[in-house]
Amino acid sequence: MQIIAMLTLLTILPAVIMSVTPFLRITVVLHFLRQALGTQGTPSNQVLIGLAMFLTLVIMQPVVIDMYHKGWEPLEAGQATWQQAWNDGSQPLKTFLLRYVREKDVRLFLDISHTPAPHDPSGLSLVVLMPAYVLSELKTGFQIGVILFLPFLVIDLVVASVTLSIGMVQLPPVMLSAPFKILLFVLVDGWNLVIGSLIRSFYST
Repeated sequence: MQIIAMLTLLTILPAVIMSVTPFLRITVVLHFLRQALGTQGTPSNQVLIGLAMFLTLVIMQPVVIDMYHKGWEPLEAGQATWQQAWNDGSQPLKTFLLRYVREKDVRLFLDISHTPAPHDPSGLSLVVLMPAYVLSELKTGFQIGVILFLPFLVIDLVVASVTLSIGMVQLPPVMLSAPFKILLFVLVDGWNLVIGSLIRSFYST
């Protein structure tokens, strides 16, 4: 039974890592950025996912180390039971999730699960915090994506207006605007700005 339980946990581990870590927000923002640039499959999905994983490791490293010290080390030393190790080890993750979760999303899942609201936010269970965090991160990722889209949308509108005014109706405006968008992104050092802003958004909250 322990082997079956361990294998089950290993199968859902990738989904957990993608859902309750900064990986979710980062991948959503990078997808919007690629769509805004109009570069289709460049960078490839593998590159974007790899970049998101490395950034997630950078942000989550202190949390993972704290979970290891509070949960796994006492269990390995025989100073705590599995339940005590789980409760103590999950506290750093709860603290991380509470920093970015929205109160509205927490209330939604409290109502869905018919769970009474605790007197203190630290009393919230992971069953409520994890899906609430996913909703909060999706909203944040979409908000950042819209902001990224706006300057490139202006370029598309300008190029479309110019091509229509000179009668170039057979040439798709996207083909003409793509080089200008890429050039603008390179000139402003867009990757540095986007990645730097993403990482700082997790430390400034």
